[in-house]
Amino acid sequence: MTDCVFCKIVRGELPSRKVYEDDEVIAFHDINPLAPVHFMIVPKEHVDSLAHVDSRHQEVLGKIMVLARRLAKEQGCNEGFRTIVNTGRVARQDVNHLHIHIIGGNEVLPHMLYRPKGSA
Repeated sequence: MTDCVFCKIVRGELPSRKVYEDDEVIAFHDINPLAPVHFMIVPKEHVDSLAHVDSRHQEVLGKIMVLARRLAKEQGCNEGFRTIVNTGRVARQDVNHLHIHIIGGNEVLPHMLYRPKGSA
């Protein structure tokens, strides 16, 4: 996709603060961080979302998950971190290119999902 912002980062057309890069994936800091540590791991191949993966993506997805642990620790998340994969419009996926947010560096991260008082 020529107009995908993450594809432009992969091609070097847009700047990013890289955390990691190899032939299959790139990791870079979020431009609007939600915590002291907030970066994304992105496959270089354009895939719209997790809803669009199939068995041929199995290896790169496994690589991303293993990298998440290593890179989070390298960025200072020694006590834990959160991984978030927003998939589709209702999940508020802002960029239609599969990406995994790694968030940490706070003693207390916000609750995963908002739950109104009194709900189970």
